[in-house]
Amino acid sequence: MKVVSARQMRAIDQLAMSEFGIPGIVLMENAGLQVVEAVRTALQGLNKGAVVVVCGTGNNGGDGMVVARHLLQAGLHVESFLVGEESGLTADALTNYTILRALGAVPRPVRREEDLEGLAHALVRSDLVVDALFGTGFHGQLPPLAAGVVRVLNASGRPVVSVDIPSGVDADSGRVAGEAVQATWTVTLGLPKRGLFAEPGRSHAGILTVADIGLPRRLTEDPELRDHVVTEDMVAPLFRPRPAATHKGDFGHVLVVGGSVGMTGAVIMASHAALCSGAGLVTAAVPASQQPLVEGRLVEVMTLPLAENGHGSVGLEALPALENMLGAVSVCAVGPGMGRFDEAHAVVRFILERAGVPVIVDADGLNAVAEDVEVLKNRQVPIVLTPHPGEMARLSGLSVAEIQADRLEVARRYAVEWGVTLVLKGHHTVVATPRGETFLNLTGNPGMATAGSGDVLCGIIAGGVAQGLRPAVAAMAGVYVHGRAGDLAREQRGERGLLAMDIADRVPEVLRQFETA
Repeated sequence: MKVVSARQMRAIDQLAMSEFGIPGIVLMENAGLQVVEAVRTALQGLNKGAVVVVCGTGNNGGDGMVVARHLLQAGLHVESFLVGEESGLTADALTNYTILRALGAVPRPVRREEDLEGLAHALVRSDLVVDALFGTGFHGQLPPLAAGVVRVLNASGRPVVSVDIPSGVDADSGRVAGEAVQATWTVTLGLPKRGLFAEPGRSHAGILTVADIGLPRRLTEDPELRDHVVTEDMVAPLFRPRPAATHKGDFGHVLVVGGSVGMTGAVIMASHAALCSGAGLVTAAVPASQQPLVEGRLVEVMTLPLAENGHGSVGLEALPALENMLGAVSVCAVGPGMGRFDEAHAVVRFILERAGVPVIVDADGLNAVAEDVEVLKNRQVPIVLTPHPGEMARLSGLSVAEIQADRLEVARRYAVEWGVTLVLKGHHTVVATPRGETFLNLTGNPGMATAGSGDVLCGIIAGGVAQGLRPAVAAMAGVYVHGRAGDLAREQRGERGLLAMDIADRVPEVLRQFETA
């Protein structure tokens, strides 16, 4: 599913009107009807039927007036309010205001602070509120009167349906500067907006529904729209049942390089996850002293003992053995548990320079790359980086706060600059491709914030590449599968105490669901 900025959404609306001849008033009517359906569903759950509709003077307010009209016609008790002057109404909003006036249901004006008392009394009598105050055109901080309206609305404790985006939330960044509506449900129109997936906008949106308002598919599926939300429909076709006449060699060979004294569990988790995701063969290349730990835990995984340095991490003497192994595998994942010793940078650089197969760089491999990001450029094989915000800060030189403030654009910028697929982990992980496309993942839960979860993701992505997925596709699908597996694990174990291996062990169930869908 595509995700758009406010500017892109306005352009789509304009093209729908100018090129396809769809009047704006028709789009407004369709939008209002979609919100009406959401309100009716919500009211059934409440078993009540008194609604307050709060409208602004823009097209978002016009949508709200359509909602008020249809709810009135359905026999519900509706009180509507207009925040601002009639003279400020857009043309289509004015049309719907005029219709309400003809029906004897003209919205009550809220033009000064004293008018807030009447709104507060109406909210006491209501069962549900429709927020149609501001839409995607809003940026910055709400004007004082509108901020007062939002404070009264939030203080009422009534469930809220926001039209398109909660008022006070920036549609592009999700930022809130001051007051913003705390919605119970948000019905976003046409296509979802970026700010609905970035905090704090996501938390303000409540349950999100994307409403079809009759925009031509040629516009909503335009390839020039480069941002997506990952959905099951995108991922499931990648994991169809296998042909009967196959063998393990058909599903690739993953090499996981890493491990050190005290941190070899990272390699174990990544290797196990690669097998759980369907890779035919997995080899864990670890310091020789750590090989018995891997063999004792994972009987299905092959091991390659490597020469090590004095700290129990991979040493430079291991490079010839690694070069030989790189010629025999489908994909290499480097970094889990490797440690931050001087040799790590040389080992990672060697793999990036010599590998003839895709390389996933994770964990301590990323810390090694951060010493010289130029090593990423002009590589002949695809590279996938999987940083969390702290690692991304070391790679980019940005602060964590700067990264978190605009995760999508930061991921896109550096994926293009470095020529890599970049998996920026965290709440709503972002996958960005070298071509500048982004994929936003919505699966997963807070219980996955646990040691080793990232190693499991690394293994899942490597397993996908081994089975023939392009690295960018494997990354997109991998973050979705990882999150779905974490959600299954939460159902059985809860969030507290959820372990990384619990996530890996649920991956086959997620893939089975895709195969039988």
